[in-house]
Amino acid sequence: MPTPPENRELSPYTGWTRAHWEATADRLLLAVRPFASPERALIGLPGPRPSWSGTRSDGLEGWARTFLLAALRVAGAGGADPHGHLDRYAEGLAAGTREPGAEGPDCWPLTTGTRQAIVEAASVALGLRLTRPWLWDRLDDRTREQVADWLRPALGPSPVDNNWWLFGLTVAGFLQDAGVDTDRAAATIDRSLARIEDWYLGDGWYSDGDNRAFDHYNAWALHFYPVLHAHLAGDRALLARYGPRLRAHLDDYVHLFDADGAPLPYGRSLIYRFAAAAAPWLGALTGHTPLTPGATRRLASGALRYFLDRGATDTNGLLTLGWHGPYPPLVQEYSGPGSPYWASKGFLGLLLPAGHPAWTDPEEPLPAESADTVRPFAPAGLLVQTTATDGLVRLHNHGSNHVHSAEPGEDDPGYARHAYSTRTGPSTGTAAADNHFALLPDGGPATARGPATPLGTGPDRAASVHRPLPGVRVVSATLAHGRAELRAHLVLGAPEGTPVRQTGWATTPEGPHAQLHPVHGYGPGTVELPTGETLQGPGSRTLALHGTTTGPATLFVALASLTAEPDPAPVADLADVRIDGLRTTVTWPDGTVTRLDLAALAALDSAGALDTLAALDVEGR
Repeated sequence: MPTPPENRELSPYTGWTRAHWEATADRLLLAVRPFASPERALIGLPGPRPSWSGTRSDGLEGWARTFLLAALRVAGAGGADPHGHLDRYAEGLAAGTREPGAEGPDCWPLTTGTRQAIVEAASVALGLRLTRPWLWDRLDDRTREQVADWLRPALGPSPVDNNWWLFGLTVAGFLQDAGVDTDRAAATIDRSLARIEDWYLGDGWYSDGDNRAFDHYNAWALHFYPVLHAHLAGDRALLARYGPRLRAHLDDYVHLFDADGAPLPYGRSLIYRFAAAAAPWLGALTGHTPLTPGATRRLASGALRYFLDRGATDTNGLLTLGWHGPYPPLVQEYSGPGSPYWASKGFLGLLLPAGHPAWTDPEEPLPAESADTVRPFAPAGLLVQTTATDGLVRLHNHGSNHVHSAEPGEDDPGYARHAYSTRTGPSTGTAAADNHFALLPDGGPATARGPATPLGTGPDRAASVHRPLPGVRVVSATLAHGRAELRAHLVLGAPEGTPVRQTGWATTPEGPHAQLHPVHGYGPGTVELPTGETLQGPGSRTLALHGTTTGPATLFVALASLTAEPDPAPVADLADVRIDGLRTTVTWPDGTVTRLDLAALAALDSAGALDTLAALDVEGR
């Protein structure tokens, strides 16, 4: 299929137009056709291994997630379907639900017997809701009834207490529209929305469950499903509740995209790649967005091109399990070969008419390429830092954990690092953890960070505390200014002489330039650790500092930098740092003075109270 010509007048940053999105959707859908079962009910894609739900569930996943893409493609074209996508999925829908749970080559697993099927039921239901005039309304009564029977169990309570509640919501929204079990569907909607309300922390941020899990699930699930449901249902009251939350989230979220189009790789399920564009498109679709139409398309097209230009599809045109190309350490056990097709959510913009300003206005720059920014995401305990000279995004993590995603005593590389960026790591496996502060007691392995408790944010900083060993606390803070970072850690309760290590950014040979400079508590100089392949590519290296504790309270301070600037000045030239006991004063080149008192934060942590700005001791220009 030919690629449409670029339009650099309309899209000066990416060159892409709506025609490119339509052609890409068609290309992805045509590529999976050879892997369909005899009656097209399962799409069993090739891959290195099945998910923990098994190959039949994986076949349903391949079908459901590509069906969502087909639904967006056809609904966005007002029912036009020159490639016959919906006819194939209509055939598969009838075959898959004819005898679910049986062993035939086209039989779908039951949602009561395979938990993952509830996830896929949401994509099936959403696809049916979007294409109702062209698919559901044309099915015979028997097929409609067997599809409804297969979907109904998803109206029960969620088997997983996180964003999974929204799968039932999505199924209920379709059944309600279709006039099936409307009272039960309404109850499911109310119950699901009530559960996620417990996790809303304000300023557009949800935790994905009772733990402090802040990641892309905010954008492609926790905002996506409620706001899209309210929009499709025409429910003004719901949209008035959830739309402003989406707007607030997007005001932060737009800062997580690199000038090269990359979304920030942190958290889990990163193999969904350009699903990261779903929430910005949803803002444009509903009018609840702080982004201009041109900035929305620039973000979305930039993300789509970023991955396609870097090998996200294989020689068969199939999305792979990875970031650029295949990358096994990024793949969760619940993911199978069809899982990457949740990237279909990123095509939500096709629901906007071709004449919508998001398609017709000229592209506008992203925040990362417009100005240097330091911005706290207060509810999540995160701090974002961007630089316009290179368009690079860094995220300093003092509040996101998802502690249940790793084995006891281990850290999840997607959540536990102190920092992430759009062009580095994280390191994985047995390699030294990048952007990590660890104790090395008795010459043993580096301690894990474990659950980090946020201690607040300020205009240029974020702080947290973690407990790496019994009786030991580490109070940590990051200050950011321009491309410079000050990383400070106060170790409390460790035996005198305990070795510690601070690592920096894991950069690949073609990546940006990393710097790490000891300021206080560390020995002179740095060492370089080989940290292997990351999602950015092979051969990463990570700088490290070493020191030892000198008493019951030891302060360690370092300066770090990550930049794509050519021949950058040493990071030590970017800050004048003075240490007075456990108090740190930083003067930046523009005259800004900031102070940091980790002992005060430690005292407030011990007392269980926190006055964020007072304890962080923020001073403006």
